[in-house]
Amino acid sequence: MAQQPINPVQVEKCIKGLDFPADKQEVIEYANQHGATNEIRQALQSLPERSFDSPVGLTKAIGEMNRSQR
Repeated sequence: MAQQPINPVQVEKCIKGLDFPADKQEVIEYANQHGATNEIRQALQSLPERSFDSPVGLTKAIGEMNRSQR
């Protein structure tokens, strides 16, 4: 079964205050400490291993991931 698309706004709430650039592991750890749901945690684990320059870059990667799951 395909993973449900993740709402980027929910992710943004969990990463509010995170200093960028941030790599995937930093994003995951920060989100876990700031209320990420299991669905958000799973989505973040599925992101590519790279550094994200800004929250916009992160939400863009999530959007691309959501589109690829359709």
